[in-house]
Amino acid sequence: MKRLTALISGTVQGVGYRLYVQRYARDLGLSGYAENTDDERVEVVAEGHQEDLERLLHQLKRGPKHAVVESVDAQWAESSGLSGFHIY
Repeated sequence: MKRLTALISGTVQGVGYRLYVQRYARDLGLSGYAENTDDERVEVVAEGHQEDLERLLHQLKRGPKHAVVESVDAQWAESSGLSGFHIY
């Protein structure tokens, strides 16, 4: 199991981005969270199988209809045992 930590920049707050991520992550059976940062980015931490995390990463780069994703900074690590997928 792996952990993906991603910081997404662009127009990603106030456009349903975190809910979009939560729905997609839950469909993939991933655990973790999505939260807004003070600098108007969104941080996503997700744990699960590598292939499912790569699918999520692809969706993070697309975003929902009204989002404008400018960049995604992704880092990989070993999972730590998160459960559920939450929005903060």
